Amino acid sequence: MTNLQPHKFHIPVMGLAFTVDSPIKVARFGISSVISIVEDRLMEMMRKQYYPLINQPYFEISNHETDFRAKRVTDYLNLVNTIVHNQLEALKKLPLEKGSEIVQYFEMLPEDNKLKEQYLQMLACENAEEKVKLENYLRSHIVAGSIDVNIMTKLDRENAGNPGAAAEDSSDAVAALRGYANSNLKNSSIVFSAGLNPRLYNYLEKCSAFEVNEDGGFNKKVTIKVSDYRSALIQGKYLAKKGIWVSEFRIESGLNCGGHAFATDGFLLGPILEEFKTKKQELIDTLLEIFNAAVQKKTGKIFVYPPNQIISVQGGIGTAGEDHFLHNYYGVESTGWGTPFLLVPEATTVDEHTIELLCKAKKEDVVLSHNSPLGVRFHYLKGTTSDIEKQQRIQKNKPGSPCTEKHLAFNTEFGPEPICTASRKYQKLKIAELQSMALPEKEYQQQLTGVLAKECLCVGLSNAATIKYEQLFVKNLDAVTICPGPNIAYFNKVVTLQTMTDHIYGRTNIMDVADRPNLFVAELGLYLNFIKEQLENENGKEPDVKRKKYYTEFFKNLHDGISYYKQLPATPELNYTAFMKAMHAAEQSVGLLENELQELAAEKVLAQA
Repeated sequence: MTNLQPHKFHIPVMGLAFTVDSPIKVARFGISSVISIVEDRLMEMMRKQYYPLINQPYFEISNHETDFRAKRVTDYLNLVNTIVHNQLEALKKLPLEKGSEIVQYFEMLPEDNKLKEQYLQMLACENAEEKVKLENYLRSHIVAGSIDVNIMTKLDRENAGNPGAAAEDSSDAVAALRGYANSNLKNSSIVFSAGLNPRLYNYLEKCSAFEVNEDGGFNKKVTIKVSDYRSALIQGKYLAKKGIWVSEFRIESGLNCGGHAFATDGFLLGPILEEFKTKKQELIDTLLEIFNAAVQKKTGKIFVYPPNQIISVQGGIGTAGEDHFLHNYYGVESTGWGTPFLLVPEATTVDEHTIELLCKAKKEDVVLSHNSPLGVRFHYLKGTTSDIEKQQRIQKNKPGSPCTEKHLAFNTEFGPEPICTASRKYQKLKIAELQSMALPEKEYQQQLTGVLAKECLCVGLSNAATIKYEQLFVKNLDAVTICPGPNIAYFNKVVTLQTMTDHIYGRTNIMDVADRPNLFVAELGLYLNFIKEQLENENGKEPDVKRKKYYTEFFKNLHDGISYYKQLPATPELNYTAFMKAMHAAEQSVGLLENELQELAAEKVLAQA
């Protein structure tokens, strides 16, 4: 079974604000997109923004109400659903004339879409009666893109004081999940990213919204974002035991992506996709057996045929050729195009100043930073208003941010109450501790840099919507953080939704950069830079046994990945000659890095002699 959505791509979640209202912008054109739902205050702000659009009054859901976090999420998603439904019904009634949204709907569809073929047939039809029949058929088969939501599973701060919810059900992530489960969305998915969270996954079992419906499908589906096959199998089994079916495994490049980057141990995207390709049926069969046992115990029923399960991929895709290769060689049903859509105001919410920065961004402007309070590497665009604000605070000897949202407050170094490492409170305490330790100057500066790098993401990743819609989010805090993938260096102008869609399907080309590497080559380069940085951080000392094992495995996986790429067929989409040249160069680079590791061991031997 395949993806039933009109389009072959989706817009992944980006930050907190950047896709917070993307379905309102693109769903009526059949394009699926993903909303982050953990920041409930942002949901509340967007409720205030959009209720006038449906001519209804806005009533605040205050933080004094019972289970207010979940209620804000539920109501905002219901509001989005209502708006999209109204838009779609209006679109269906529009005349099929050039410039109308209904024509735009059909023109944006991929060429191999059956509805697109019917549309072209209708345009060529000269029989008036037959043409009307075709028009009616087309109108009746228009469907919206999916309104999907995302929860980053690590954002699971305790909220013991949340009124109206059991203590184990009051965390940020669980409240957001409950809000989604209670919404009236259908044919929708919740995307879980950042790994298995037992508390969150266990709560799924309490939600009847994820059970099979009367049609044998699911009104609300589960999508798991994974970095490899093993993770998919582990998480899929965990949920199947609870009678929860994973409808989609969304593979994301470990490093060639925007936002938080979860580097693998040198496992590359191509070999990962190959494993999913060869083991897809095995994965489905394994999960179905476990799932059926759980469902039979609950309901007495079993599935003779497995529910639909698709494989999608995202991270660094930039050309129609790459998109085509991923669909046709690996059989993925959908590809995620994130970073390029930051330059499509018809699809995402980015303030004008930040859009200008994105258009001017070069390769060196996007860094794999240590800025996230989660302690996870984070792709970061330099020169944003948040970046400038952070540096100004440091210069005034007042580092750190006010911590208003506390979604990333997990650190307990200085007491039982968790605090965020980007907060003013934490950085003041940590710097005082470093100053009391009498560290060598070089080590002190290294540690100090790590402390000062941390940046408030809760507000920074929300403020683009605050500025765009002139709404109040957090008083006196209006700086913007943005986290594009490295791919942004090759997209340098604002384009329309139609133009970006045409680029994805190869009907036009909006990139004028000739030296852009293939997405597999780009990811490999990021991994080489990543492991080189790790070696440099050894500071000329031989790594311990555990680290040596890590490096050995990492290099082996890189070699295996390069060997795999060298065996790929010579297709035009790969730009084969340049692709193979890059693989040979990468192989030499891995060898040089392995030599560096051996030299560290040799230096220790010499020092002991």
